Amino acid sequence: MFELKVKTDFAAAHQLTMVGEKCENLHGHNWNVEVYVAGEHLNAAGVLVDFGDIKKHVRAIMKELDHKFLNELDAFKGIQPSSEQIAIYIANRLQGYLKDDKLDETVRVSRVSAWESADACATYIPPQD
Repeated sequence: MFELKVKTDFAAAHQLTMVGEKCENLHGHNWNVEVYVAGEHLNAAGVLVDFGDIKKHVRAIMKELDHKFLNELDAFKGIQPSSEQIAIYIANRLQGYLKDDKLDETVRVSRVSAWESADACATYIPPQD
């Protein structure tokens, strides 16, 4: 098993209800994101996935979130844009990109951590099919 990690960040605002008094106010974060991609086999070049390809896909996802009011995005209609939901969103979007890349069938997003501050993050570990 191999696992790759790419780190990135984005800035955005959100407003959460029924979480805590401070979170109910409109506020923003400078999120740090860690994306992990795992798989069983190396390709002919001797790598699991080219880091450049992962970074390209992650940049596209960050562009969708960066400097936005997350509550207004279609991706979060009907759900709170919490760190947990942000991690799920990033994982699902990246998995779609990886599927489109037609990589080895074992390559998958293994986890995504969304850090809303230096000492608080949510990690999503997608179910293995």
